[in-house]
Amino acid sequence: MNFRSVVFSSILLLITVFSYAQETEKIMLSGHSREDATTWDFYCTAGRQSGKWTTIKVPSCWEQEGFGAYNYGHDEDKAAEKGLYKTSFTLPSTWKDKRIYIVFDGSMTDTKVSVNGKQAGEVHQGAFYRFKREITDLVSFKKENNLAVDVSKMSANASVNSAERDADFWVFGGIFRPVYLEAVPVTHIAYSGIDAKANGDFALEVCLDKEVRHAQLQVEIIELASGKVSGSFTTDEVSGTKMLRGSASFDDVKTWSSEQPNLYKAVISVVQNGKTVHQTTERFGFRTIEVRARDGVYVNNKKMRFKGVNRHCFWPTTGRTVSREQSLQDILLIKEMNMNAVRMSHYPPDKHFLELCDSLGLYVINELCAWQKPPYDTEVGTILAHEFVTRDINHPAVILWANGNEGGFNLDLDPIISDLDIQKRTVIHPFGLFGGINTVHYIAYHSGIKNMFNGRDIFMPTELIHGLYDGGHGAGLDDFWNLMRANPLSAGMFLWDFADQGIVRTDKDGQIDTDKDHGADGIVGPFREKEGSFYTIKEIWSPIFLEKKYITPRWDGLLPIENRYDFTNTAQCSFAYSLQKFNGLDTIAETWTRAIAAPSIAPGAQGALKLDLPAHWKDFDVLYVTAKGPAGETLFTWSYEIHAPQQFFDRISVKPAGKNGAITLSTSDSLFYIKTGKATFIISNKTGLLHGVETAAGKIPLANGPLLITDEQLRCQQVTSSITDSLVRIDAQYAYQRGGEAYRFSWTVKTDGTLQLDYDYRPRERMDMAGVTFSFPEKDIAGAKLLAKGPYRVYNNRMKGGQLALWDKSYNDAITGEDWTYPEFKGYYANFYGMKLRTAVPFEIYAGSEDLTLHLFTPTIQQSYDPARNYTFPKYPRGNLSFMDAIPSVGTKFSGPQEMGPQSQLHTFKTFSASPNMINRLYFKFD
Repeated sequence: MNFRSVVFSSILLLITVFSYAQETEKIMLSGHSREDATTWDFYCTAGRQSGKWTTIKVPSCWEQEGFGAYNYGHDEDKAAEKGLYKTSFTLPSTWKDKRIYIVFDGSMTDTKVSVNGKQAGEVHQGAFYRFKREITDLVSFKKENNLAVDVSKMSANASVNSAERDADFWVFGGIFRPVYLEAVPVTHIAYSGIDAKANGDFALEVCLDKEVRHAQLQVEIIELASGKVSGSFTTDEVSGTKMLRGSASFDDVKTWSSEQPNLYKAVISVVQNGKTVHQTTERFGFRTIEVRARDGVYVNNKKMRFKGVNRHCFWPTTGRTVSREQSLQDILLIKEMNMNAVRMSHYPPDKHFLELCDSLGLYVINELCAWQKPPYDTEVGTILAHEFVTRDINHPAVILWANGNEGGFNLDLDPIISDLDIQKRTVIHPFGLFGGINTVHYIAYHSGIKNMFNGRDIFMPTELIHGLYDGGHGAGLDDFWNLMRANPLSAGMFLWDFADQGIVRTDKDGQIDTDKDHGADGIVGPFREKEGSFYTIKEIWSPIFLEKKYITPRWDGLLPIENRYDFTNTAQCSFAYSLQKFNGLDTIAETWTRAIAAPSIAPGAQGALKLDLPAHWKDFDVLYVTAKGPAGETLFTWSYEIHAPQQFFDRISVKPAGKNGAITLSTSDSLFYIKTGKATFIISNKTGLLHGVETAAGKIPLANGPLLITDEQLRCQQVTSSITDSLVRIDAQYAYQRGGEAYRFSWTVKTDGTLQLDYDYRPRERMDMAGVTFSFPEKDIAGAKLLAKGPYRVYNNRMKGGQLALWDKSYNDAITGEDWTYPEFKGYYANFYGMKLRTAVPFEIYAGSEDLTLHLFTPTIQQSYDPARNYTFPKYPRGNLSFMDAIPSVGTKFSGPQEMGPQSQLHTFKTFSASPNMINRLYFKFD
């Protein structure tokens, strides 16, 4: 029955009928999560705490409660213990005329249910699916009912083990999701399917538990946010069917998308002979999902490029038992990175995760479990496909179904999934070409022969840029994303993956275990600690894009921007800017903050921000521009240099006029000694390299530099010295051992105690890195105050995500992916202006040249991974403090950076070209 004009006259009738409606009733037998878990009796058959009756929290993974043994999916000899659960329950007398079911939201793996000594239905096989067993004829209303649940960690079905327990993730045992009782009328709704289009068309399928006569549907549509009734309809009576259908059309609906997640609810009543026999409520959204072959994936008639990530249901202290609050935390972090999509890898998530995706706005690929081959067999797979689809059919967030992963595709299940889904959402095969979408994994930049970037099919890698430790994720993403935005067949990409799967081992004193490199793939750590790539992704995927710009004295206050939202005008956003001036490396001297009028720029269009600048804006050091979304969420803050490093140093170095004292130069053995009133500088007269610095506060072991960063052999050609009343100068010149000038440098010591280094060199062609380096012992470092891009380190293919600012960093030797102290201290820092190194005798270093990158000590490489194949640990200079014109790129788990795009390639410099040498200046202050 189709209506464009909704029949409001039936509302009064519906209200009258609904007041007598029979709704589903529920009694919890477990907690909702580990935080409110209930206690059941428990017996573990093997491993820790086995062979005795004790108790356990439900829901939980029993390994995290101290039982059994741990296994990662790759382990060949896996533990196969069983868990025997017992509890009891009583029933209210009001349930006597109802049918009663016990419902498990997830149990690993084979689960046998018995009530009062009698088995309820078949043993369920498959861990990640809601299943129920009818117990109406097994229960008593006169006494307590005894519930026994036997859970086998390994399945008796080999295909279930292959799909779920031989996978690349931790495998656990136990009733890990909630358990509850459900009471429904004798005739009741098994599930409902809703198809609500963006144009207001609404279709409904209601599957009953059995065939009925003289039945009809009465449906009321209510806007969730306002509670306003949007309309209702009633279908004609039908007989001899289990499936009731109805349809209508509604005007002025608010559509659902990730940017505008408008939700409605449908109150669905099954009516027989004028009496409501069962009523349920389903949340939904009006939205249209289309896969247009050789074109794209469309949401509400808008071609999409999904900015997505893969996500496991996982928490380090509870394994696969995840609370609603933890789901919310994950979704907020995903959206904080400006992502709009998430893939459920490799199984359907907790129900509350999808509910939150609906309400907060995330596109979801929902996945039937399998990891490579073989998949579920058809017999068990058919059961699980039904449970999979019927639980999640009405979530507007679910835009695609995935049948398995990386070859784990049982083709018999594809039509089953489609037939069950009233919306007929496309089924994809992650890693394959199916459903009109090529989802191939881990492609190289611009790859493809008649496919991918060079094909005719839609392509959307469901796994890409495989992170490991500090590699991947943000690294290379800028190039990949720009290429995908330029290709009309690209539907976006999904990074692997969201969080490090580090489990707190209850058998190893709480050690966090990622099974070496297998689980350390996240953008955030096990407890959601943010790695550097988190902010890189946030900038690259910001829906407000600001182009790279240099602020010059003639700047007019305009900043070009692009609106990369799909449905949101920039007028719905807010903007502000801040100017900051620094007191050297110590404090912020002045801040000027103002709002920026939000321009009206349609999605996909370009425009400009106009900054109302103060007259003295050129007196500041850095400009920050912040964009916020419609809900006030910060999309990103960009920073712009107002002055070059030399101007900054000149300003903070201005001192009152007066004499600085004498300066002397002497020679002893092979060393120059240059003395001022503040320090003595010791320089080799054979090599020109700094040997050390002595001050009244003590010795500073900065030495053995500036050494040119090169793999070639060098020889010093000459070292000369000169002195005047106000300065001493030491000049050195080096050549390559095989011939040709390598580099030159000059030390200038002034009477105020400033040590100035000028150096120039001509880089070789195709290099990982270029610059000069010094030695400095690491053992006494307490930290550093940096004026540079931070607070996270960078690589050449992961420069975005930070801001030029003052960063006070405490020393740590964090090994990314093996401990989670972030931000790390060691590594590369771009846009270097200055540093105060906190050591036994603190000192400062300033840049006199633009675009220098600081190498601040070399990180410690991961101890549990083969260094020969660790692409995520790039090259570093041999020294500890280096000043770089070029730094390396970082790779991913599976590939070196050479496969990741232009920013990931070796640096080039045409030595025969007219380009000048690299000419740089540094200042060292020992006050």
